[in-house]
Amino acid sequence: MSDLLVDELQAERDRAPAYQRWAVKLEYDGTGLVGWQRQTSGLSVQALLEEAATRMAGGRRVTSITAGRTDSGVHATGQVAHLDFPTDMPLLPYRVRDGLSYHLKPHAVAVIEAAQVGLDWSARFSATWRSYRYRILNRPSRPALGASHVWHLRSPLDIDLMQEGANYLIGSHDFTSFRAVACQARSPLRTLDILRVERHGEEVWIIAKARSFLHHQVRNMVGTLSLVGQGRWKPERIAHALEAKSRCAAGPTAPPEGLYLTGVGYEPDPFG
Repeated sequence: MSDLLVDELQAERDRAPAYQRWAVKLEYDGTGLVGWQRQTSGLSVQALLEEAATRMAGGRRVTSITAGRTDSGVHATGQVAHLDFPTDMPLLPYRVRDGLSYHLKPHAVAVIEAAQVGLDWSARFSATWRSYRYRILNRPSRPALGASHVWHLRSPLDIDLMQEGANYLIGSHDFTSFRAVACQARSPLRTLDILRVERHGEEVWIIAKARSFLHHQVRNMVGTLSLVGQGRWKPERIAHALEAKSRCAAGPTAPPEGLYLTGVGYEPDPFG
């Protein structure tokens, strides 16, 4: 082989990307986990996923980016992340899905879909919306099963009043009153596309959808709406709390165990 050809082949290798990017959709039980983000102590979804991917890559480190960080105890049925695998790995969607799920055992984290995406695609920055569901078990008796997956409220909730209060929050607003004091977002302005209250038997579900959310925004909205549902607040007090632009003006933060990240939207959808 001529020196010129060798040089051309080496130049081609140098131009080739160092990794291939894969989008993955996950479901997980957040009970006992410290949330999505890797921490100095405790198990995180990110650490478990990256360790599983690194094992698939023969020990070569694989990193991830997620569509949205979930807190300790929060669950997901449609979380999305992307992983950068070495280019020399022969991967197919089912191999990524099944391989990661295998290496994630015995933890309650599984990959349910996988798709290869371009290197300019980002699970976080390419997302056009996120959706959450909050589950409230609304009955007198406490749950014997699934206590770590719902918020138990004994007193009956009036979902019509809750929806009336929720309507004040839909649209573009300054959500200072409904974000965590420690929230690091530069702006409290968000546009809430959907905030819907539904009853499903003994459960009340609160569905929220927006391009992005502030830290604890959904849980703070749920905690505030629970006061309306119990008759402790009039629905219009939600509007006053919003206008106050103070965390002290809104209701309590609902516990994490009732919250689920249910979906992330992309155009086009890589899982399509």
